[in-house]
Amino acid sequence: MARGPMSTPFVARADQVADLMDGLDRAGRGVPGLVLLAADAGVGKTRLVRHVADLATATGARVVVAHCVDLGEIGLPYLPFAEALAQLREVDAEAVGAVVVERPALARLLPGSAPDEESGDDRAGRLQLFDGIAEVLGAVGRPGHPLLLVLEDLHWADASSRDVLRFLVARLRDQHVLVVATYRTDDLHRRHPWRPVAAELARHPRVTRMDLPPFTPDELRDFTTAVTGGPVPESTLHRVQDRSEGNAYFAEELLEAGDGSDALPWSLADVLRSRLEVLEPAVQRLVGVASVAGRRVSEPLLRAAVAAVGDPLLGTPGDVDAALREAVAHHVLGGEDGRIAFRHALLAEAVYTDLLPGEQSSLHRAYLSALAADPSLGPSSQLAFHAVRVPDIPTALRASRDAATQAQQVLAPVEELRHLEVVLRLWEGAGDAEALLGESHVDVISAAAEAASLAGQPERAVQLSRAAMHAAPDGSEQQAALRTCLARYLLGLDDVRNALVQAERALADLPAAPSPNRAWALATYARAALNADRDDEAGQAATEAAEMAKAVGAADAESDALTSLAVLVVHDADRAAQLLGDALRRARAAGDVATELRSTFNLASHHYYAGELAESIRILDDGAVRARETGTAWSPYGVQLVVFGHLFRYASGDLTPVPTRGVVPDEMVAALQATALYSAVARGDEDAVEKGRALERAWGLDGYVALVSGGTTVDALTWRGELDEAVALVERVIDFLSNAWTDDFLGGIWLCALGLAALADAAAQERLVGKDVTPRLEAGERLFARAVRTADIGRPRGGVLGPEGRGWLARAHAEHARLVGTNDPELWRAALDEFSYGYRYEQARTRWRLAESLLEQGSRDLARDEVAAALAEAESLGAEPLATALRGLARRGRLDLPGVRAAGTDVLTAREAEVLALVAHGLSNRQIGEKLFISGKTVSVHISNLLAKLGVSGRAEAVSVAHQRGLIGTD
Repeated sequence: MARGPMSTPFVARADQVADLMDGLDRAGRGVPGLVLLAADAGVGKTRLVRHVADLATATGARVVVAHCVDLGEIGLPYLPFAEALAQLREVDAEAVGAVVVERPALARLLPGSAPDEESGDDRAGRLQLFDGIAEVLGAVGRPGHPLLLVLEDLHWADASSRDVLRFLVARLRDQHVLVVATYRTDDLHRRHPWRPVAAELARHPRVTRMDLPPFTPDELRDFTTAVTGGPVPESTLHRVQDRSEGNAYFAEELLEAGDGSDALPWSLADVLRSRLEVLEPAVQRLVGVASVAGRRVSEPLLRAAVAAVGDPLLGTPGDVDAALREAVAHHVLGGEDGRIAFRHALLAEAVYTDLLPGEQSSLHRAYLSALAADPSLGPSSQLAFHAVRVPDIPTALRASRDAATQAQQVLAPVEELRHLEVVLRLWEGAGDAEALLGESHVDVISAAAEAASLAGQPERAVQLSRAAMHAAPDGSEQQAALRTCLARYLLGLDDVRNALVQAERALADLPAAPSPNRAWALATYARAALNADRDDEAGQAATEAAEMAKAVGAADAESDALTSLAVLVVHDADRAAQLLGDALRRARAAGDVATELRSTFNLASHHYYAGELAESIRILDDGAVRARETGTAWSPYGVQLVVFGHLFRYASGDLTPVPTRGVVPDEMVAALQATALYSAVARGDEDAVEKGRALERAWGLDGYVALVSGGTTVDALTWRGELDEAVALVERVIDFLSNAWTDDFLGGIWLCALGLAALADAAAQERLVGKDVTPRLEAGERLFARAVRTADIGRPRGGVLGPEGRGWLARAHAEHARLVGTNDPELWRAALDEFSYGYRYEQARTRWRLAESLLEQGSRDLARDEVAAALAEAESLGAEPLATALRGLARRGRLDLPGVRAAGTDVLTAREAEVLALVAHGLSNRQIGEKLFISGKTVSVHISNLLAKLGVSGRAEAVSVAHQRGLIGTD
């Protein structure tokens, strides 16, 4: 690997070097890993990784260093991995070549290679591309000779590179690879795209985060001695320490600039300016030209740009050579991986900022001229980068469109959208843009809308699609077809009303004769009518669409129509499954991935509502893989496959924390976060309530978020014993969704059952202290009536509730009986039977309540069996609140269970008795703290202590036991 020497000696950092070398040693033994090396700019990340790279090379490791580059809005997909692959091919051409044969999509990232023109849908190679990168890394690293892959400046990583890194971490098994990824922490603002990715990666067991702090005073002393070749005066050392605050780069610049004047400006820009001013004019000019390209620039491109400038100071190759030597001698420029590089990105930024606006523009024009004369000097995205800043609008337009095409070819929809939006911004200023591109404005807007949808930006897709539709000639068939596209994007946002309007208008504007456009308009109208519960219209439109599509050979539209028909005949399970299977086959044959994913999602839902949980999970997982393979993982149905995959796995008993950042686009994070709350509440995560409440701000954007986050937060509040808050939240969620959806939305059954559970707990507490529970009973009657009415009126298509709906309806009946004081074991057995399709957590929770009702009737042996079964399941799942409640029930009921200690007889302290008395009156921790003039945290400690002393699991049980023992009164 070719690397230029670093100008500054390496000192300190012994602990970090040891940790990195240990990681490399483990990689040599087949234990791969990723180190996230984080630090502020200038602290010394690059020096550290270069030093470790030198040590690794000396030990026989293979070392590759690749970089991310800040190109602003002109991104370059997969840049660090393309650079790494080029180096890896030099290191081990045989290994790389073998992988390319097996994974042809990998050739897209190798210099001098071209995509296979007969590969079909380019998106189909996305997973193959990722797999290829992972396999190359695994093939180059060998036992005892691991691969050290350094990826620098990940804060500038493009979206596709971030995706690859996540994929690689997920594939870490036994490869002989250590990846070290560096990034600037001071660049990570709140919404920076790297921040959630870094947080997600840091949770992986094979990932280590290493924070590199500034130098301590002792380390800075060693550093300054190494830089200057001898000890510096103490006054100088203190001044450098104060001004640099231990930042290695700042410290070095201050030392290089000299310390003879107290008037030396503090700002680093001034320090850099004073250093550059001592250079020869030709060197200053060369450095200024180099800064326009960023931190690094290839020498051929730099020389070509210098020649295009035509500056007499750099008029000959010899002049350029001399200026380069001088810049290197003064530690301004250096060699890095075969390129000319500034010693630090901050230096390049400072030099560029110091140029006058006119100078910046003329130098960008020089690069533009060089790249236009010789396209081999850089990609289209680099050409666009300089053209935008000249500005040369026609060139920027063409280059940005080419860059978008290249991004589409390598399955990078985020970058494709970014380039297309640049094209659209430049369109009006480019003169005859249509002639320049050979493409209409409407076509570009439509392409951008599709890229936005694939990139997981549904609102942007709707905006762009609406713009395309309005830009088309009024009343034309083109405009009608674009209305159909708009309707489909609106459905992705659940905007059913406007989708129906657009689909209806498209049908009115299209000729009645059979055509693919009309078939698609009919299929889209069927989908919209289906979502609007206009089943008769949906059935007629879907039937006509399927017949027309088949007649005109539009297999994609036929597939979409068949999927809608399958939903309409859900009561006929065999017929629905047959239609969905046909829809899948036609979608795949047509290459219509969006419709294929929709059919897959509906097929998985079909099996789930038939009680076939394992099969639904298998279909969802296969669909998610297909979405990743085709680059549509962030499309509306691609995201739904992921979200419902987690939801169904939770139902099957998997309470593993759900990653909620870096997996889907920001616009869809809330849905995943809401889904993650199911398992968080079941595990007993302390922050579940706070996370659920935080999601309330997203209710208006997605009804699913309101339903799931609202319901799970109610459940978490009930476990906490904050019962009034739980009941109030149930009512608020029901009111919100009744307005947003319909009054009898099916999720209301679940919400009512949860509300009844909270009311039953509250009534149990209040009965013990002699309070009137009539208000609880009245609230319960309203919720119970709503649950029953919803089950009767709000039935799903086919008229039969699915197993989950039947389970929650049975739970509502049982909780209502518990509320009114007639806790009936048979009602709990009915609920248990309904949840037996595989909903493990709810089965265990239902057994808990069944055991409680059996104890109340005196059936101790039966109760013991139910508690034992439920406790074993709860412990297996990791459902700690439920396990704790079961142990408490066993202690209270004196059930002889292994590992369950009998209740203690410790007397409460005076303060604990005070706290418990206030708990009995229904006060929250915060309210108790206010009354007793203590913090809510202190209240929590007191409650934990008294629960342990009484041998109970929750507030309601504590009040009950304390009342029975006479530890609190009834007033």
